[in-house]
Amino acid sequence: MRNKKNLIRHEFIGLNVEVVESKNKYLVGLKGKVIDETKKTIKIEKRDKREKIIPKMGNVLEFTLSGNKKVTICGEEIMTRPEDRIKKKFKRWKYL
Repeated sequence: MRNKKNLIRHEFIGLNVEVVESKNKYLVGLKGKVIDETKKTIKIEKRDKREKIIPKMGNVLEFTLSGNKKVTICGEEIMTRPEDRIKKKFKRWKYL
């Protein structure tokens, strides 16, 4: 089960995400459901069914887990390929 401590070791596809901080002011407040992920980007589907690609670098993302629990992660913390991140052992990572 996904929680604050192990979210980084799970798949993000299917989770709701919001950009809470960004170097690009136009990305702040952008919300949607994660539909794809690469090493450097996350693709979300917004409520109007449009897709938007968000870079991980320079953004702080807030993921919503089941039970409306929210986890905030710096994009630089998850800058690996999803399949490598799931296998990787993290000594310690920061979640906000």
